[in-house]
Amino acid sequence: MGGAVLVAIAASIGNLLQGWDNATIAGAVLYIKKEFNLQSEPLIEGLIVAMSLIGATVVTTFSGAVADSIGRRPMLIASAVLYFVSGLVMLWAPSVYVLLLARLIDGLGIGLAVTLVPLYISETAPTDIRGLLNTLPQFSGSGGMFLSYCMVFGMSLLPKPDWRIMLGVLSIPSLIYLALTVFYLPESPRWLVSKGRMAEAKRVLQRLRGREDVSGEMALLVEGLGVGKDTRIEEYIIGPDDELADEGLAPDPEKIKLYGPEGLSWVARPVRGQSALGSAYGLISQHGSMVSQGKPLVDPVVTLFGSVHEKMPEIMGSMRSTLFPNFGSMFSVAEQHSMGIGGGWQLAWKWTEREAADGQKEGGFQRIYLHEEGVQGNRGSILSLPGGDVPPGGEFVQAAALVSQPALYSKELMEQCAAGPAMVHPSEAVAKGPKWADLLEPGVKHALFVGIGIQILQQFAGINGVLYYTPQILEQAGVGVLLSNIGLSSSSASILISALTTLLMLPSIGIAMRLMDMSGRRFLLLATIPILIVTLLVLVVVNIVDMGTMVHAALSTISVILYFCFFVMGFGPIPNILCAEIFPTTVRGICIAICALTFWIGDIIVTYTLPVMLNAIGLAGVFGIYAVVCILALVFVYMKVPETKGMPLEVITEFFSVGAKQARGD
Repeated sequence: MGGAVLVAIAASIGNLLQGWDNATIAGAVLYIKKEFNLQSEPLIEGLIVAMSLIGATVVTTFSGAVADSIGRRPMLIASAVLYFVSGLVMLWAPSVYVLLLARLIDGLGIGLAVTLVPLYISETAPTDIRGLLNTLPQFSGSGGMFLSYCMVFGMSLLPKPDWRIMLGVLSIPSLIYLALTVFYLPESPRWLVSKGRMAEAKRVLQRLRGREDVSGEMALLVEGLGVGKDTRIEEYIIGPDDELADEGLAPDPEKIKLYGPEGLSWVARPVRGQSALGSAYGLISQHGSMVSQGKPLVDPVVTLFGSVHEKMPEIMGSMRSTLFPNFGSMFSVAEQHSMGIGGGWQLAWKWTEREAADGQKEGGFQRIYLHEEGVQGNRGSILSLPGGDVPPGGEFVQAAALVSQPALYSKELMEQCAAGPAMVHPSEAVAKGPKWADLLEPGVKHALFVGIGIQILQQFAGINGVLYYTPQILEQAGVGVLLSNIGLSSSSASILISALTTLLMLPSIGIAMRLMDMSGRRFLLLATIPILIVTLLVLVVVNIVDMGTMVHAALSTISVILYFCFFVMGFGPIPNILCAEIFPTTVRGICIAICALTFWIGDIIVTYTLPVMLNAIGLAGVFGIYAVVCILALVFVYMKVPETKGMPLEVITEFFSVGAKQARGD
């Protein structure tokens, strides 16, 4: 998996540049005001910070559709070019208006990076470490902020700090990023498959996975081109093709033959209500929600996802075990096997027939995503399962299945039922652009609600407003008192505290990277948001109650630092990770752009309301509002945000489709 890791690291440099810019402008604006005498022109001063946000918002409105049309890699290259050009213009900047133009160009680069880097990493990363790799942008962004604050702090100690050099240094790392995007980063294999460029996609996958045989994942990528419209959940008892046939059993009309990507086959028999996923599906089908389990407000989508993870084997152990060692390791996700599609899921097909009105038989393939449902202590014998009547001695397993019509379906395949459609990749059948009508599919609309909701709540929890104005906020909190004894000016002291704050973020993000694929996205949100609420409430109290200058300064600083550290463990990276996971391939770029547009609009609102609110209601009022938003976010996550760890992107989108339709009673 080294190829995928290195590609993710290289792509996340785009976020390092964003973090660098955020921190640099926060410090440099103190000196820009003096040179251009902006104390009496707050509008221009505000625009210097805001132009990058405006640029990011503008470019986000069309970046998703363009990325779906021309590819992810060209957009990352464009981002690097924009970063580089803006750095050069800021280094020159003879007037405040040229500086504003440079900030606008910089914002265009930021908008492309923030929107497309998580998407790109999600589409290239292996399922089992996708969360870890998609936390890299948060780590890179905070790392860039730390390096930038260190530079600004060092320059603030000079007799005449030069803000042009502070801002212009951006062009150096952006040049490195440009070289990596042009010469190292491959195109997303999922995008290549969506355009029918199968040979290129296969070469990229082989490079990313470090093996030659990627046929199973290639088949998965093609299947992911469909937007779940007729998906349903079934349950099977599955065994090797030869065992049931050779046991001398009476013919079983319910017996189904399954085909895998490798030309292997198995037999399956439907069962009902025996798996956690099947039971959850049946319950929401009847009630629309988990009323009978005392959870009337929890979204059915959350329930379906949760049913998989409740019964999931230990993620780093059993997921790599071999379920069927004697006939092809159907559920194995060991690296040397190409058949598993990640997270204990397996792609297969079944041939179904029915009798038409004229008496002729007609049939077609249906695509199945299979997930093992463990049966404690009786994995080897079908006799242990309710309704089982097959003699013991063979290898059988119970599995839940997401069944729908495959993207690979075509009339020609109807004549190939003996071999299955596994290795057929008709590029002319899949080389289609994004369909705007797909945005109206229930699963896509449901995912958009979750994505937009989590982005709005993240922004209005106040993090970007706090970060942009960290030096000023900490100065108001009395940071100057803490450092006055060592002779630092108030500006230098605030910048130093900001640098230390971002440095403390990095270990927190490291912990989040470790837990993202183990504990999961939903767990981290539910665990960290309450801590955010507590720290914000402490800030409210210390700014209302007179505790003395030193106690006030110390508690304020500690609370702000804790807020940042726990924010970057959960609410920081996870909204972008989720938005990069929950949409179908054909409209993923468009949907992520919609969520990112929400992000930037919220960013602008928070950034501009913060100084107004500081003047009107003070720090206590500001942090009180943020605490209320975090409480609302906690409720939203509990009710609406599912756990997506360890699940292939294509399976996640199918779950949203099934859950959304059941919620509507379809």
